Amino acid sequence: MAKGTDRHTELGLKEEDLIEMYRFMLTARYCDERQWGLNRQGKAPFVVPVSGHEAAQVGSAWAFERGKDVFCPYYRDLALALVAGFTPKDVFLGLFGKKDDPSSGGRQMPAHWGAKDRNIITGSSPIATQCLHAAGIALSKKLKRSDAVVGTWCGEGGTSEGDWHGAMNFAGIHKLPLVLVVENNQYAISVHVSKQVAGSVHGRAQGYGMPGAVGDGNDVLEAYKLTKEAVDRARAGEGASLVELLTYRHYSHTSDDDDRTYRKKEEVEEWKAKDPIPRFEAYLRSVEMIDDARIQEMRDETKTTVDEQAAQAEEADFPDPTTAYDNVYAERVEVR
Repeated sequence: MAKGTDRHTELGLKEEDLIEMYRFMLTARYCDERQWGLNRQGKAPFVVPVSGHEAAQVGSAWAFERGKDVFCPYYRDLALALVAGFTPKDVFLGLFGKKDDPSSGGRQMPAHWGAKDRNIITGSSPIATQCLHAAGIALSKKLKRSDAVVGTWCGEGGTSEGDWHGAMNFAGIHKLPLVLVVENNQYAISVHVSKQVAGSVHGRAQGYGMPGAVGDGNDVLEAYKLTKEAVDRARAGEGASLVELLTYRHYSHTSDDDDRTYRKKEEVEEWKAKDPIPRFEAYLRSVEMIDDARIQEMRDETKTTVDEQAAQAEEADFPDPTTAYDNVYAERVEVR
């Protein structure tokens, strides 16, 4: 058991919160590793890696109220989707394009998360378009006098898009219950942040009349703290906020990208040394929540669960070809 006053206690987090946050981080990492293995076997056509982003996503997602708040993620947000209600099997059903894929029934690219029953709004491949969707949903919540908050996530490359700036401007004008989280992993695919962001990401918030915060995205507790402050502010009717979380992806942008052409091996290794999972494990040890034996046990349990559910998804049925046009075109209605 934890003793004394620790960081998580000051943030209002209980032991069960931290253990579940850790489990979600492990699940995301093992899903990622399994996806890469399947891709290299030729069984998974396209993978968007999450490794390195687990703390930023789990910490920020934990600040929202599941079942009430709305999530508008981007394609790298596997860990966030898990917190919002996806299972590993759901992840792999989407990866394989199977009939029971909750995002689209096998009609969407992998990693385009969506599930109406979990308040996850499907995004699209063009970056930052989900931010506009989030702003519109947030306006709807405000007009309905709901106390729900909308969260949307993107990479720092998305902040160079007009869609993102339009969402920021609209949210600022109308004081919307919206939190915009930017997972700054230093590269907009192959373009370093120094060549595509003038100034700073969080500094742009001031121009849109909202607060902007920046923090260590490899520290799950800091990611939670900054996002929780923004969520509380939005729920209190004080308007939108921008949260920038500094992190790094361990692998290439996608399975179709070769990051060796634009990132030095030394840089990658330097960031991998800041891996958010061992870092969180060190904290959990320091507050006497888990020891090395429990860490290994949780790692083994989680990896087994991921492997089993990936196998279940691989064996699941593909969509019936006769349903290819379902939910694509509107049904013709005879008007008399």
